[in-house]
Amino acid sequence: MRRPARTRRGLPLRAVAPNAITALALCSGLSGVQFAVKARMMENDLVLRHGADFVALADRIATHWQLAVAFVLAAGILDGIDGRIARLLHGESRFGAELDSLADAISFGVSPALILYLWSLSSLPRFGWMAALMLAVFAALRLARFNANIDAGEQPHKSAGFLTGVPAPAGAGLALLPIFLWFWTESPIFRSPLLVAPWTAMVALLMVSSLATWSWSSLRLRRNIRFEALALVVIVAAAAVTAPWHTTSALSLAYLIGLPFSVASYARIKRLRASGSLEPVAAPPPNA
Repeated sequence: MRRPARTRRGLPLRAVAPNAITALALCSGLSGVQFAVKARMMENDLVLRHGADFVALADRIATHWQLAVAFVLAAGILDGIDGRIARLLHGESRFGAELDSLADAISFGVSPALILYLWSLSSLPRFGWMAALMLAVFAALRLARFNANIDAGEQPHKSAGFLTGVPAPAGAGLALLPIFLWFWTESPIFRSPLLVAPWTAMVALLMVSSLATWSWSSLRLRRNIRFEALALVVIVAAAAVTAPWHTTSALSLAYLIGLPFSVASYARIKRLRASGSLEPVAAPPPNA
């Protein structure tokens, strides 16, 4: 008598690598909160220092704030490669998709919200905490909407190669823009909670909005400008190494300026598809 085939349980070995990278992204995002807490504690101690001790502690505080933000950015880089590695190794799994969403909610929702609160919003207790909550909760809502629609057959934005709303990693970068500007300008205006609170709330709303935003699959390069595009990537990478906060500020502003153009691009594609002159494109890979 032939025995029934045994059902395999657990994750295949090829799915371990991308899930490990996702876990590292989660650890990186949470590590940013740790450095923010240390920076805030040292700022409370700064008033008791004088002379050389004051300068040394002020330098350490600035370094800790920079590390807090850098760990969130590192989480964004890891988040950008885990899905690609999963597809390369054919290691996609439902477990990996759920882990990725949970990691994104913490790394790009909770962590930036706490960093912004410790850095600025705590000076505006009621409304500052409300803005921080909006960023964290709306990031989770955006990811929940993404997961709920992941198997939906009718997704106009996705079928056209666009995303719905600002993705969580880009939202975290936009939310941290005041800190980027503060790092290299040292202007106290960028740390003012009267500026940071409405800015944080606006970014949170952008994440749960219905705006059509560009995904990697919606970007098409012409053959005659591919070399120029490669040169631009090299220039941006060099700028990120030599002047990281100037570069992150410029990239965040460029993304924000590009939002109206992505909406207009989707509207044009929608008109062409309505007229029957354009076929649906392949859906973009998962990107929360």
